Amino acid sequence: MYLLFESPAGYALFQCDESKATTPDAINALFSQPSANKHPISLKAFSKFESTADALSEASQLMEGSLPESLKKFLKKEVKKSSSVTLGVADTKLGKAIAKKLEISVSTDSAVVGEWTRGARSLLPKLLSDESSSALGTMALGLAHSLSRFKLKFSSDRLDSMVVQAIALLDDLDKELNTYTMRMREWYGWHFPELTTVLTDSLAYAKMIKVMGRRNGAATVDLSAILPEDLEARIRVLADLSMGTELTDDDLAHIQSLADQVISLSEYRTELAQYLRVRMEAIAPNLTALLGELVGARLIAHSGTLISLAKQPASTIQLLGAEKALFRALKSRSPTPKYGLLFHTSLVGQAGARIKGKIARVLAAKAALSVRIDALARDDMSAQEPAMQEPADSTFGTSSRLFVEKRLRTLERSTTLPSSAKKYTFISPEESNSTSSYSTKADVVVSSKRKLVEEIEETKEKKEENEKKEKKEKKEKKAKKNRGSPDTASK
Repeated sequence: MYLLFESPAGYALFQCDESKATTPDAINALFSQPSANKHPISLKAFSKFESTADALSEASQLMEGSLPESLKKFLKKEVKKSSSVTLGVADTKLGKAIAKKLEISVSTDSAVVGEWTRGARSLLPKLLSDESSSALGTMALGLAHSLSRFKLKFSSDRLDSMVVQAIALLDDLDKELNTYTMRMREWYGWHFPELTTVLTDSLAYAKMIKVMGRRNGAATVDLSAILPEDLEARIRVLADLSMGTELTDDDLAHIQSLADQVISLSEYRTELAQYLRVRMEAIAPNLTALLGELVGARLIAHSGTLISLAKQPASTIQLLGAEKALFRALKSRSPTPKYGLLFHTSLVGQAGARIKGKIARVLAAKAALSVRIDALARDDMSAQEPAMQEPADSTFGTSSRLFVEKRLRTLERSTTLPSSAKKYTFISPEESNSTSSYSTKADVVVSSKRKLVEEIEETKEKKEENEKKEKKEKKEKKAKKNRGSPDTASK
């Protein structure tokens, strides 16, 4: 019986003597106590893999149960169809594929073939040549790493997880910096409150505390490396007129220690932002050119991976980050949101309130195409040799951004025109052949009659005057009547 053994170094074909052992226990005992001069099996042929990439390709096909072309040629050469020899194969799917395509008698008895395979694995380094046996461990390690990456769909050239972690850390740093800065300004503001209104830059504020110390140090310390000359002179004047409280040495030491934390976190944030920009330009150059590294990284982090984002349609990309508002609107049957994370892009920010939704829709369509190019076009490049691989190209992303900017200008012009002007087509003087002349059709003769509104108002005024006169006459008559009555005269 022949035994096919797939090793990390290549395909091995062993010849087994079934007459010595036919049961699994007997085969196990045969390999447990081998003779010094003769092994239970002998190596008939060996086909070595040329590289780790070939080993990975062969192993991935074997895992799927298909018959690789190199194994097919190897078996055709070493095992004849007419021979009555049985080929032992440990994998049932592979054995069926060999029997179907090569018409070879195949045995896939799990117990017997499994014991022969286990024994072959233990004797393989001794049966191979010195060169092959020494490289067997190295090739096994390399194939294990490559196969693990293949199974996990992990590429060392496209580290999506690094971008996800970097943007999450950047957001956390912004929160921490904001908290530390607010505490530092409030703490040092008791001593020098005027500095808070004058100096708005948090990093410069922390450096000022570190260099100046107490406010009276502004007159003696050189601040030109931190502030411009006009601001430096203004701070010195405010330091002399400050109404803040005094600080002890212990208070100042703790405030300066907090300022050190703000300075170190600010510098690290700058480095992290630069790292994120470089990573995004390498992983998704078109998406970065279109949306920027921050919004692009947040979209990737929201989807999980770049390939997951590439599978999303443009309508989903437009609303990524606004899921809660979307489901709330669907539940209450109110208008749905028009944008999610795309709201933070500069193109949507430049658009007016009426056209933000239109620009977000156009931008999402271009972003969907850009991320698909970034995720899928480089798969072909990764299969090439390293010397043939080209650097990342952001041509499509740049052209898409120009298209969206042009669309934005077009929509802005259409919204600035009055509603009456959109109904007519304007003809320039150069396009008109007729000479302009005065038209008497628009002349109107003023009527001598007064307008109806004026007549109504005049009638109302006359009526009110007549009513006032009648009321006044009635009062006078009543007063005369009262004066002339006998009861009034006797009193």
